[in-house]
Amino acid sequence: MSESKAQSQGPPAGKDTTAEKQVTVLEIFLEFLLIGATSFGGGVVAYLRNGLVQKRGWVTDKEFVELLAISQSLPGLNATNMAMLVGDRLRGFMGGLAALIGVCLPGGLLMFAAGMMYHSHGDRPIVTAMLKGVAAAAVGLILATVVQLSQRSLPHAYDLIFVAATVLAVNRFHQSVPRALVVVGTIAILWYHPRKQKQGGATA
Repeated sequence: MSESKAQSQGPPAGKDTTAEKQVTVLEIFLEFLLIGATSFGGGVVAYLRNGLVQKRGWVTDKEFVELLAISQSLPGLNATNMAMLVGDRLRGFMGGLAALIGVCLPGGLLMFAAGMMYHSHGDRPIVTAMLKGVAAAAVGLILATVVQLSQRSLPHAYDLIFVAATVLAVNRFHQSVPRALVVVGTIAILWYHPRKQKQGGATA
């Protein structure tokens, strides 16, 4: 009787049910292996969001943007940084290692084969044309991802000012990405912090 009552009451209060998805290290490896094998043309951000947010639901759009910002602020490729962060978030060190190997393995093998073929056969016009087409498609994927993320992560009109300031700092004034993120991020924190305090004081 007591057992059935405990089951009807559900999990204890404060217990994180999302942490009990029990994502395995193998699942993490296979998902990032698929992302690494299909993210052609540099549009890896779009593939990462599709796999991690839409398909698996391992992170939310807000968490994805936060992890992406951290990845861009650190040295290295965004894809590998994201893989380590998400894998570690899900299953700790082994999850991060599995994600890193999974996302790098397909590209490493393909580039090794492509390098051997390019060395043997030289530059071919048709190959150059194909790569340009894939690059254009990658830009479209990234733009589509930016639009989708902005609809969920930028609820206020003045958030676009921070986006524009970051773009100008990097493209127009040739500042490094970490420096632009630190400066614009600090301004954004100062902008939002007093507002939260005022709202809290008004409800008190």
